[in-house]
Amino acid sequence: MTGLMLFPIVIPFATASICLMLWRYPRHQQALALIGSVSHLAVCIRLVSVVIADGIQVVQIGDWPAPFGISLVCDHLSALMIMIAGILGTATAFYARGEMSDTMRAHGFHTLFHVLIGGLCGAFLSGDLFNLYVWFEVMLMASFGLLIWGQKPPQFDAAVKYVVINLLATLLLLMGLALLYGLTGTLNMAHIHQIIGTHEAQTLLTAVAFIFMAAFGIKAGLFPLFFWLPAAYHTPFIAVSALFAGMLTKVGVYALIRVFSLVFYHNISVTHTVLLVAAALTMLTGVLGAAAQSEFRRILSFHIISQVGYMVLGLALWTPLALAGAIFYLVHHMIVKANLFLVSGLSLDLVGTLQLKKMGGIYATSPFVAFLFLISAFSLAGFPPLSGFWAKLLLIQASLQIQEYLVAALAVIVGLLTVYSMVKIWLASFWKPMPSMQIPGRPQALSLWKIIPVCVLACLTILIGVGAEPIYQLARTAAHEIMNPQLYVQAVFPGGTP
Repeated sequence: MTGLMLFPIVIPFATASICLMLWRYPRHQQALALIGSVSHLAVCIRLVSVVIADGIQVVQIGDWPAPFGISLVCDHLSALMIMIAGILGTATAFYARGEMSDTMRAHGFHTLFHVLIGGLCGAFLSGDLFNLYVWFEVMLMASFGLLIWGQKPPQFDAAVKYVVINLLATLLLLMGLALLYGLTGTLNMAHIHQIIGTHEAQTLLTAVAFIFMAAFGIKAGLFPLFFWLPAAYHTPFIAVSALFAGMLTKVGVYALIRVFSLVFYHNISVTHTVLLVAAALTMLTGVLGAAAQSEFRRILSFHIISQVGYMVLGLALWTPLALAGAIFYLVHHMIVKANLFLVSGLSLDLVGTLQLKKMGGIYATSPFVAFLFLISAFSLAGFPPLSGFWAKLLLIQASLQIQEYLVAALAVIVGLLTVYSMVKIWLASFWKPMPSMQIPGRPQALSLWKIIPVCVLACLTILIGVGAEPIYQLARTAAHEIMNPQLYVQAVFPGGTP
């Protein structure tokens, strides 16, 4: 299965390269981009089935043995993240087909889009910290290009904040890598796990751990490092902001889970306590920020922050149930949040604006779009039997099991405030009549290219909710692997550590 492990990275980059060579032929680019997205999704689903059947998969690039070469590792967590990347990449590629003209897509959009998808999959498969850093930089370059695509003043303003803060994360990550390599002599995560438990400089390793926490916390949008996110995610094209909302911060969450289970496990009482406080403050500040907003996508952007808090909460509680809840929450949230951004795009087409005070009448003119919004909004708020209910329930139950009653109460309160924000959008955008004032945009007919991916993601949300058991079992298996890192180490070093 060596080739299969490479395909989630190779297919997007091959698609990006060919699209770049076809820059004079936008229609050919479009067809190739859609074929590449569907092919990538098929490979991602196949990889998940292999991991479920055969366990953790490892490829040593160039047959260089670990820790000297580049290791690609796919366990259940990586496989789930890659599968969702394939689903959202395909959904947003189809939506972009209906959103942008041939001229807008012609010069580089498809290239940047597929480079971002390839970078995401590379990060999820990376078995060493240096290559994880490389993939983060690949994503940063591609996401910056997509963020300014369209060249509107608000996009440039958002891009400056986005890049400056993410470059700070890059600097912190490089510092952490240098210090960790100096202490251990390796950056292979499985190899570090073998070394760090008996390392004599435990206090210094804890200090390095906090550098990594800050770097990945910025990427994830963790308190107090999230302020770049709501300033950026509401400015690009809808398809781009949906992909960003569904995937980018989740790579940071994935990195936190991976590093603070496999690498920095030597002082959990300290590191995970800090993560618990940060998660609680992230949940609260994010949802309060959303309650104060009056623009559709800005509300959704702040809710990304609050939901990241739930995910990190599962890591911080550090029990099998909590980790399973965090992973279930990742799967649920990536699909739901991306779909809410896509629904905001349908709303923009119908009324010409995303300012709540200027919106209205969508339920009267298009009840189907209103229904699609309700599915994702109810799921985000945690209404049963949708996917968000089970995700929140697992985390609250895990909190109660270890007597973290304050955290459990906060999770419930944040859920109620999420309901408030979703009701606010519903009343202002869908239920009340259209205001008589002149709106700045021009309503347009809905395209099937846009409606179909929204419907597919809405159906997935329902399926994950009413058929939660298979996803829960996958999340439990992934949590078991995370809490027993020797399984990861044995897969990377089947003959023992060199």
